[in-house]
Amino acid sequence: MPKNPERLGASRETDSAATARREGCQVASPEPTCLSCGRPFPRIQRLALTAALGTEFASSVSIYLGAGRFLGAPPALVPPTLIDVELIEPAPESFGDRIGRAAAVLSRFSWQASLSPGELSIALGGRITLDEAPALWKRVAEVLDRVLKLDRVRVDFSQVEAIDGACIALLTHLQSELRRRRIACDLEGGTPEVQRLIKLHSRPRLKRRPPRRPRRLLDQVGAATADLFAASLEVLGFFGQLVRAAGHALKNPRTLNLRDIALTMERAGADGVPIVLLINFLIGFVMAYQSAGQLRQFGANIFVADLVGVAMTRELGPLMTAIIVCGRTGAAFAAELGTMKVSEEVDALRTLGLVPLRYLVLPRVVGLALVAPFLTLLADAVGIAGGLLVAMTQLEVTPAAFMSELRQVLTPWDVLSGLLKSVVFSAAIALIACQQGLATSGGAEAVGRRTTGAVVSTLFALILLDAVFTVLFGALAI
Repeated sequence: MPKNPERLGASRETDSAATARREGCQVASPEPTCLSCGRPFPRIQRLALTAALGTEFASSVSIYLGAGRFLGAPPALVPPTLIDVELIEPAPESFGDRIGRAAAVLSRFSWQASLSPGELSIALGGRITLDEAPALWKRVAEVLDRVLKLDRVRVDFSQVEAIDGACIALLTHLQSELRRRRIACDLEGGTPEVQRLIKLHSRPRLKRRPPRRPRRLLDQVGAATADLFAASLEVLGFFGQLVRAAGHALKNPRTLNLRDIALTMERAGADGVPIVLLINFLIGFVMAYQSAGQLRQFGANIFVADLVGVAMTRELGPLMTAIIVCGRTGAAFAAELGTMKVSEEVDALRTLGLVPLRYLVLPRVVGLALVAPFLTLLADAVGIAGGLLVAMTQLEVTPAAFMSELRQVLTPWDVLSGLLKSVVFSAAIALIACQQGLATSGGAEAVGRRTTGAVVSTLFALILLDAVFTVLFGALAI
């Protein structure tokens, strides 16, 4: 074939040297250098790999070719004749083949495998970074494809200078896949940093929890009793802190959040009047209606005023009002403060220099204690009105006779004792609800659990306090 120095083409020979003439300069394979002057041809990056592999791995690979005019190489180093384009292989069809070609070029670490009876040992070395991931993945795939009758695979990291977490993940995938095939795989050696990464990526899967067994009745009762005592101690400690905060507020009234006191009185008092009136009216009505039959048998119709008046003012009025306030306002206090606690608003108040007990709890306790007596008075009045309605319709007692008998039987202490109970009840409601709210930790589930606990604990405390008042007043004969 005639050789034209300006023509794009080259003569190829089939011997092992595979040389080509270029106007006084000869190119040898595989590392092309000028045989006349000894200078290497320019380093051409990305061309051949892009043609063979695509763009995935071409950015990190360099291939030496004895050509360069169309890539802008210096004219002094560019021979007049380029290498035959047939030497560049066409792009593989499968992605796995492309990874294999990339691995052959990209590999900058050492992978030495030695096979002994029943065991494969792999020694890694060098720096295994994210750029080496394709080559490492190809090696791992080869091991997974070819491992057949082996008992153990050992991977030695002693010569590894540094390794990325992504490459460790590939090796731990090899380990887990081999273990799934019941082949032991050990990742050994390496620096403490390498061992730390191996341990991080080789964490065993969490075991399933054993099925929950129902506890015995005595265990449940004992746990509930212990929780009750623990909660009582928490409430007492919270009460002590609140008393200290109240003393500080009395010395420095400006530190008290007065705006929340008025807001609490409005929400717990004015907004709760309708439900308080309705329930206490029905309580007085039902109580008088249930006793009307027995009173009629003995001709003691007029004494329905005594029954309803004393029961409502001393017992049912303050107690029923407290139960309504507990379910309506106490639950709201616990939910509000619990949400503030889990959303770190309480911590933000501390950061601003505000004491949560003085800023959040004390206004609610004071506001509820101030508004509860007014609600109790309304409850007493509508409860007596319910009894009066039954007396007029069922017992033929006139309103005048009913009110006259009521004035004779009721004393100021009957009303005052009920008001005293209402103050104590409301303070207990606010105290327990706020304590449960500020003790919340976790998320929305914890808020709901604490709100439920606040209502249950408050109801128990109300009944207990009412029993204490009843025994105390009976002992004092008042």
